[in-house]
Amino acid sequence: MFNRGRLIIARQRRQLSKKELAEKAKVSQVTLTRIETGLTEDPEEATISALASALNYPVEFFYLDDCEVLQTESASFRSLSSLTAKQRDAALAAASLAFEFSDWVSNRFNLPPSDIVDLRHEDPRAAAGALRRCWGLGSKPVLNLINVLEAKGVRVFSLSERNKNVDAFSCWRGKTPFIFLNTFKSAERSRFDAAHEIGHLVMHRHGVAGDRNLEKEADQFAAAFLVPPEDLICHLPSVGSVSQLVSGKKRWGVSVAALARNLFEAGLVSDWHYRELCKRISALGYRTKEPAPMAREGSMLWRKVFEFLWKDRVGKEAVAKSLCWPTDEIVALVGGLYGDTNQSAVRAERPSLKVI
Repeated sequence: MFNRGRLIIARQRRQLSKKELAEKAKVSQVTLTRIETGLTEDPEEATISALASALNYPVEFFYLDDCEVLQTESASFRSLSSLTAKQRDAALAAASLAFEFSDWVSNRFNLPPSDIVDLRHEDPRAAAGALRRCWGLGSKPVLNLINVLEAKGVRVFSLSERNKNVDAFSCWRGKTPFIFLNTFKSAERSRFDAAHEIGHLVMHRHGVAGDRNLEKEADQFAAAFLVPPEDLICHLPSVGSVSQLVSGKKRWGVSVAALARNLFEAGLVSDWHYRELCKRISALGYRTKEPAPMAREGSMLWRKVFEFLWKDRVGKEAVAKSLCWPTDEIVALVGGLYGDTNQSAVRAERPSLKVI
């Protein structure tokens, strides 16, 4: 039976309005509206074929069981006011597909279980320290945050939206935490976004998306988690120039602006000095183009999954076919984290993974 919910998901992923899709598929908008609202339960095959072709989705996709839909209030969008309805809906639809992909993988591999503790009653900075202790990280820099998250049971996916309006967001699906990263941003910013979302996961599971106070708390958590004050004091007790920030940021994998803020919060620079550093950072253009950019962190979990599959000559195209998806949706969800899913692995510490 035709599944109208999947038609809506596909349209949202392509960021098309009903009018735009109707025009592209050469069907009437009334016909499309009747299909999406359920007034037409059994559309003609020619109509379904035209819609599938316009969306570049396999026809079979529209006959599968319902997709699990993530509600706006359940996702930690940083600022809904900066998002268009199309951008918001495309991101939420990406979550629906990520849930489906996660289930597909979980049915074939034993993935790491969630190790996200409840720290809702902690101060953000105290929560950052508590989570570091819980995960055995001490006060040293986290070399690859995505690898750590995956090892702790967080499912990390990428967002393919080519704009900066869609920030990273996180959500819970039962006992499994998910984080979605906008890989259009700099590697340093994506890393901070990931830490920000960890803050939401450990402190705000029962919070309200878009709450400015909660966003501020998540920022404070991220800053303390990535740059522990004791490590900052030990390795960068004083700063006299932006060039020192550029050199120092390499240790913690944060932007120069974020590092300057950490120094101010730790009391290592005065309010006047911090404002002067910020002015200089802006004048040098470092807020839009990060100096000495770090390499983007990659996913070891998804790389390892596809390595196992590739041993049986199963690549992303075969996975997409098994899911009845277009291949580009596989690439959109995991390709942005490390590139071609059929490549061999790079050396790195890997999360535990077993084939079922």
